Amino acid sequence: MAFAQQMWADDEASRALGMEAVLVETDHAVVRMTVRDDMVNGHDITHGGFVFTLADSCFALACNSQGRLTVAAGADIAFTAPSRLGDVLVADARVRTAYGRSGLTDVTVTREADGQVIAEFRGRSRSLT
Repeated sequence: MAFAQQMWADDEASRALGMEAVLVETDHAVVRMTVRDDMVNGHDITHGGFVFTLADSCFALACNSQGRLTVAAGADIAFTAPSRLGDVLVADARVRTAYGRSGLTDVTVTREADGQVIAEFRGRSRSLT
């Protein structure tokens, strides 16, 4: 966990977006982010790139939780419901499988207030060590 926590401490991008690491344990992480006015698009909903970034940051914590330098090899996201200004979004990432230096991690992004699923993300990781 120390490796992932140090990675998070050095993550200026996530910090600039106001993300908070709520939980980091082996193969699991939870990260929160409040939707700010600079994250809302022309449709008055959260820009999908910010939802993706939240999921990606949580993915990074989960797949680095075993202490190996691990990066994204690819990811897909399905947006299932909109979120809006002021919503608190919670990303919950779980490593589903690791094989050799590769792995698959699923992240569910929900709205904290009502548990509505906002997005489902699947990340493919590759360990560099």
